[in-house]
This record gives sequence, C-alpha cells and structure tokens, in this order.
Amino acid sequence: MTQIIVLANADLCPDGAVIEAEPGQSICDALLDNGIEIEHACEKSCACTTCHVIVREGYASLDEADEMEDDLLDKAWGLTPTSRLSCQAIIGETPLTIEIPKYTVNQVKEVKK
Repeated sequence: MTQIIVLANADLCPDGAVIEAEPGQSICDALLDNGIEIEHACEKSCACTTCHVIVREGYASLDEADEMEDDLLDKAWGLTPTSRLSCQAIIGETPLTIEIPKYTVNQVKEVKK
C-alpha cells in the first residue's frame, strides 16, 4: 500500500487525511474509496478538469501526463507545474502529498439554461 497525505480542503477534507492506496490505482479512485468526494464530472474519462489536484510531494514518481491531460490541465483553476488530473495520475510505490484546490471548473454546473 502507498500512503497519500491529503492536505486540508475546507469543503472536502477539512482536517486533511492520511490514506492508503493500492499501487496501480488512480489518485481519484483512492480518494473516493476513502470517503473524500472529489468531483469527477466526466466519470474519470479525462474529459474535464474537476478532479484536478496539485501533487506537493512525490510528483516525480508519477508517469508523465499525456497530451490530452496536458491540454485539459491548461483549463484548470490554480494550475501549477505539479498539477495533475487525479483520474489520470496512477499511484506507484512512492508516498504522495496532494492538495485539492479550493475551486474547480465544472462547466456542466456552470452552464445556465
């Protein structure tokens, strides 16, 4: 199991958390499996940015983002050099520290009829 430290997020994880995840699992699935309800509007198909996380420690242990993920990340709120879509970032053996940004861009919720 790989340890993930989740930094405090006022809405999703007010006190922060330390969780264990299976290597080979996405960060998004690990969060959801541990009761941290990160948004994933596209159902983890790499079609939105709602599951954007910032990897504060352990970033180098993740596989590189592919072109599709990079293109989407350009639209994410609060983008940093260590930003990833949690549905695409696959956990390895190295412990991670992640931050869930305060805001997310959910175009489905923001479309007015």
